[in-house]
Amino acid sequence: MNQRIQQAYEKRPKDWVYNLITAVIVVGLLIWSGSAVETSGSTQDGGQIALNVLSGIFHPDLSFLFDLSTKGVPYLMLETVCIAFLGTIVGAIISIPLAFISASNLTPLPIAFIGRLIIMAARTIPAFVYGLMFIRVTGPGAFAGLLTMGVCSIGMISKMYIEAIEDLDTRVIESLDAAGCNTWQKIRYGILPQLMPNFASTAIYRFDINLRDATILGMVGAGGFGAPLIFAMNSYRWNEAGALLAGLIVLILIIEFISTRIRVKLTRG
Repeated sequence: MNQRIQQAYEKRPKDWVYNLITAVIVVGLLIWSGSAVETSGSTQDGGQIALNVLSGIFHPDLSFLFDLSTKGVPYLMLETVCIAFLGTIVGAIISIPLAFISASNLTPLPIAFIGRLIIMAARTIPAFVYGLMFIRVTGPGAFAGLLTMGVCSIGMISKMYIEAIEDLDTRVIESLDAAGCNTWQKIRYGILPQLMPNFASTAIYRFDINLRDATILGMVGAGGFGAPLIFAMNSYRWNEAGALLAGLIVLILIIEFISTRIRVKLTRG
């Protein structure tokens, strides 16, 4: 028995050459990729700036953090939440007809193909570019951020809505059709009860994403935390920047906790 095991071990494939070649190729690719990284934009006081930002988070400007005026952190938190929430609502509402048009199990293939092209076109442009475009149209402010969040949400929400529609249990629709129900009744009693939990869960998940994106869009003047944060950091007001970051962290943690509980409730019933 031991001899057979020893013989089988000696006859095992000698793949060390293959592993060596693979390791050399991987190391070569890493070295080649690292050669493209430029460090000329870094400064010697970059580490000190990072420490100042962390110090500002742990020692925020309390007068700014609890300022209840329109320039305080609570108002900026509320504005950011409103931009993300209303943008999600707009995107979710627009995505419903687009998803039904693009679902191949409900509409003819040519129409579904056109609907998917529209969704792909909406997903092509980054949120930052949309923000710059809408600021030129409406001017800087929260409304530009709302429109940006709404358009950016269409691509992802529509795609996930389509997947939910294509996974429908068609037997329910066929039974309603056999009972003589019209199109609206089939949608009301056969389709919507199956889709609403998935639709709501997708919208909540997108709201989490929009809440973070709304902060970035504020840097181009689309409302929320972004612009005051950039101004504070450019002016080296680290305590004020720390207050903004502390408020943002608390806001995201609260929204994450609430949205996770709601999604679990929708999924598990």
